[in-house]
Amino acid sequence: MTNPEVAILMLSLFIVMVLFGFPVAFTLLAMGVGFGYYAYMDAGSMQTVASALNNKIFYLLNQNTYSVMENDTLVAIPLFLFMGYVVERANIVNKLFYSLQMAARNLPGSMAIAALITCAVFSTASGIVGAVVTLMGLLAFPAMAKAHYNKSFASGVICAGGTLGILIPPSIMLIVYAAIAELSPLRLYAAAVLPGLLLAGSYIVYVIIRVLINPSIAPKPREEDIPPRRVVYWQLLTSFVPLTALIMLVLGSILGGLATPAEAAAMGALGGLVLAALYQSLNWKMLKDSVYLTAKATAMVCWLFVGSWTFASIFSYLGGHEIIEHFILGFNLAPWQFLVLVQMIIFLLGWPLEWSEILIIFVPIFLPMLDIFGVNPYFFAMLVALNLQTSFLTPPMAMSAYYLKGVLGNAIELMDIFRGIMPYLIIVVAAMVLMYQFPGIALWLPDVLFGKYIP
Repeated sequence: MTNPEVAILMLSLFIVMVLFGFPVAFTLLAMGVGFGYYAYMDAGSMQTVASALNNKIFYLLNQNTYSVMENDTLVAIPLFLFMGYVVERANIVNKLFYSLQMAARNLPGSMAIAALITCAVFSTASGIVGAVVTLMGLLAFPAMAKAHYNKSFASGVICAGGTLGILIPPSIMLIVYAAIAELSPLRLYAAAVLPGLLLAGSYIVYVIIRVLINPSIAPKPREEDIPPRRVVYWQLLTSFVPLTALIMLVLGSILGGLATPAEAAAMGALGGLVLAALYQSLNWKMLKDSVYLTAKATAMVCWLFVGSWTFASIFSYLGGHEIIEHFILGFNLAPWQFLVLVQMIIFLLGWPLEWSEILIIFVPIFLPMLDIFGVNPYFFAMLVALNLQTSFLTPPMAMSAYYLKGVLGNAIELMDIFRGIMPYLIIVVAAMVLMYQFPGIALWLPDVLFGKYIP
């Protein structure tokens, strides 16, 4: 039955429940099943228990669960997660940070630059924002604090750098987006390369300029702390090169058309195990922990999909998508106005919600309108991907700040972390504006590799 008022009530109630702290996946399931039962209920279906249970919502839930299980695109998620957890436990990151710090010693804010590059490389290998921020908080923040770096400045570097993994391929977020929007993950990966490098480069440029203006926030390393040049080269050779080579092989095989994301992820997982063995970190406990964390995270993602597809199906069946589409189309917006409106909505949703809820629940509402406004879906995906960085950086629910505060405890105040991440929030918005002015930042590489996109 079409009942838009009930659909809006369903969406509003979901937001309220999430803000109260209920698990997102099971809240989606509960809302989908509850409102779906009402939507599919027949007038005479409540006469007996058997007829009451004979409701189409249960068939829909079963079909959605099966569809998630057989989705080939989602196979890459547990493999990329496993690769990330193995790399995280292989003791590579601490050597990587130290070697980059020494290599960049002549640059202003060398330790902050090293932290950003380490975050970018490690988050690319793992794609797990919480793991990157947590590990770098334990590794880089104490080192920067010992070197008398401003604590707010140091925390902003770690929080912003740790979020790059949801944008720079191979990104788990882009795999999820590909499944939701039914787009090619290969083109999405290609489209994300230059925006990801642009954002990471912008962070580094900001750090250099900020330190040049105010050198006291990031003192230069003492000469006696700098090892001989050959030691620095050896550290880079044994830390930066192997991990970067693994990432390039995984990403290169995908962009080169040699392997699907799932196949490349499988080779990346194997490569992670080889690196762990070479670093003498491969043992039964590490392997068991990696498998457990992979299974846990994968189950969360899969149940999010089951819940979101059930929720979205009922929301659409009740007429929710139509009323929102008619509402937006009623403004007679130009394409650029539509894009600005949608990005403002996503940005505001980043205050109370995480990227997974925004991506799985709210982005599909706007996807059917892209053809109406003539918007390239891959360009729109990159705007969304950049915007979703803000869901980790926007107070009061800036999750990267809470990850960092969780591992640092009383070493820093939460408000200091918030102050440190605000400049990076501005940089993300500036990157979105720049990409809108020059769409080729997102569309040039996929067009070169796979040909011009034809709707």
